[in-house]
Amino acid sequence: MLSSPASTPMKVATFDSGLKWGDRNLRWGSPSVLLQEGDEGWLADTTSASFPPTLTSKKHKTMAKTDPIEKKDADFAAQLLTFKNNIGDYKVLLGLTTDQVNNQAADADYFNQVFCCQDIAENHAKQRTAWKNIIRFGGDVPSTGIPVAPTYPSAIVAVAAGVEKRFRDLVNLIKAHPAYNEGIGAALGIEGEVISTPDLSEAKPTFTLEFSGDHVLIRWKWNGLSQWVDALEFLVDRGAGYVHLVTDTTPNYIDGTPLPATPQKWKYKAIFKVGDARVGQWSDEGSITVGG
Repeated sequence: MLSSPASTPMKVATFDSGLKWGDRNLRWGSPSVLLQEGDEGWLADTTSASFPPTLTSKKHKTMAKTDPIEKKDADFAAQLLTFKNNIGDYKVLLGLTTDQVNNQAADADYFNQVFCCQDIAENHAKQRTAWKNIIRFGGDVPSTGIPVAPTYPSAIVAVAAGVEKRFRDLVNLIKAHPAYNEGIGAALGIEGEVISTPDLSEAKPTFTLEFSGDHVLIRWKWNGLSQWVDALEFLVDRGAGYVHLVTDTTPNYIDGTPLPATPQKWKYKAIFKVGDARVGQWSDEGSITVGG
């Protein structure tokens, strides 16, 4: 979160921290302090040491992708075997041990055997159900073709539970290796699908307002856009028109302005930002009655 007066206290001012004479947000005393954005009396002076730094987008350097671990059992079983059959070519390059490779192979073989047995059992169960209905209800269907007991794959050495976690840990280890690249990932079957960039011109924030002690708490979410946007800029109107409140990079935000003695309606609105640029649509206006 860039600036929240409820969580970021005023900075103690010392010249060895890079502060200079003439900073309009310095308050000399014992101790001396540097007002932060959101503190009473803070001035939006670009020359001040407490002026919010320029937002540079930390996203978009790589394309967003889906989880590399397959969700469906059949796809996961195939993924494990693809990895097993190809990891040997990259074992040395990626610094893997023989035990790591052999353990993954054992996991792949056993999970595939368990999955195949389940698949065969489910198909046989469907056939048995259909046969039961034939015997019960009869009708214009032949009473021949009694189901034959299925043949299961040969038993192999079992492994401990938790195949997916072990595989995910191994994939994460490999992707952190300096020699890893997406080409290797494609060969091993561990690169997720590229997620299409959404139309940010239609992005519209949502938020709710509530009280947290003696302050207004703004609850907000990324609305599924955390891969593409960097922050949420809030404006507030306390009766004299909208002014900048905060550019927030982490949900949620506490408005540290003291509540008034008499009832007032405070209004808020927000818009997403990529770097320093606003993107998308302004949120619907939210309001809350404070004071009194």
